Amino acid sequence: MAQTNSQDRYARHGGVHFTQKASPEEINNFVRNLPESRRESLFEVLDELNSAGMIQIQNDGVFSDPYGNLHGTEGCYDGEE
Repeated sequence: MAQTNSQDRYARHGGVHFTQKASPEEINNFVRNLPESRRESLFEVLDELNSAGMIQIQNDGVFSDPYGNLHGTEGCYDGEE
C-alpha cells in the first residue's frame, strides 16, 4: 500500500465518518476487484475497505447529511424511554 496522508472523509450516502488510509487509486482498484455480491451495498464496501486497512471507520457518532453538514447523535434519544 502506498504511503498517503490520513484524511477524514464522510461517505456521500449514509454519512459514515471514516479516515482514508490509502490512495483513491488503491481504493478504486480494491473495490473493482471485490466480488459483485460484496459491492451491492455501500456499507458492505465500507466494511471491506475497513477490514483491508484502507480506511478506518470512526465510531464517533458524527455523520454528514446529503449536503455535507455534520451532525452528531449526542442527544438524539433524549426524552425517549
